[in-house]
Amino acid sequence: MALLTPLFAFLYHLPLVYKWLLKPYYIASLFMSLAFLMIRKTPGICEHLSSTREDGNSCDFDWREVEILMFLSAIVMLKNRRAITVEQHVGNIILFSKVANVFLFFRLDIRMGLLYLTLCIVFLMTCKPPLYMGPEYIKYFNDKTIDEELEKDSRVTWIVEFFANWSPECQSFAAVYADLSLKYSCAGLKFGKVDIGRYGDVSKKYKVSTSPLSKQLPSLVLFQGGKEVMRRPQVDKKGRAVSWSFTEENIIREFNMNELYQMSKKLSKTKGDKSEKANESQFPPVPEEEEPEAEANAQEVETESKKDK
Repeated sequence: MALLTPLFAFLYHLPLVYKWLLKPYYIASLFMSLAFLMIRKTPGICEHLSSTREDGNSCDFDWREVEILMFLSAIVMLKNRRAITVEQHVGNIILFSKVANVFLFFRLDIRMGLLYLTLCIVFLMTCKPPLYMGPEYIKYFNDKTIDEELEKDSRVTWIVEFFANWSPECQSFAAVYADLSLKYSCAGLKFGKVDIGRYGDVSKKYKVSTSPLSKQLPSLVLFQGGKEVMRRPQVDKKGRAVSWSFTEENIIREFNMNELYQMSKKLSKTKGDKSEKANESQFPPVPEEEEPEAEANAQEVETESKKDK
């Protein structure tokens, strides 16, 4: 069942994700993930590799390599149980496949292991996963605008995501957060994002750790009246993040999105009524002018009465 669920999810979303799967980042990642398999199975190359098989066939996996691949499959299945998007499923497969390749190449030949590890480091430093570029109603803050915007209008509720571009979890969550902004954004409920990987002062002020081991990325914080009301994931007294799944259903339930949206719609209506009344008070009604025909008739009646007198 653990294998079928991600497979069905991938097949269901395949028409929507094939475009970003064909991007250079994922194509290069796919080749790096399959590097050991291709070398071990490619005729003309595999014959020159060492092997511990009893039959001496160097073009097939030995028992230790099969063991490492089986362990890789188990780790991927466990990690994908908590994945919420197809990007996360694919990202977990690519990440742990590269880790397994490092062990396999080092076991085969230390020189090949060093070469593959160097390629992985260079790839990690130079290539970044493609960012989400779909529709959204999200305002991006920097270290100077976030405080000003949160305190600008105390009646506006803000949901702010603290993220880092290098975090795979943040990149996978981008599409979910954008979809929420399209559904719930209004005059009284707004969505924002700030890259704390870029603005370290914001990270310190709002106590969101950027360490890859902290598990605080991404963090969603609800602000009302410029003050923090709640955040997910929660942080315990020791500064450790409590495990929490960033699914759309969890966010809607934990943040009471439906109730917030209804309250915010009422706020936008009252603000609209007040603005209309203000416009009416600023511009008093202009007195109506009499029609020209009515004025002419009145003058004729006055002249006729004078003649009779």
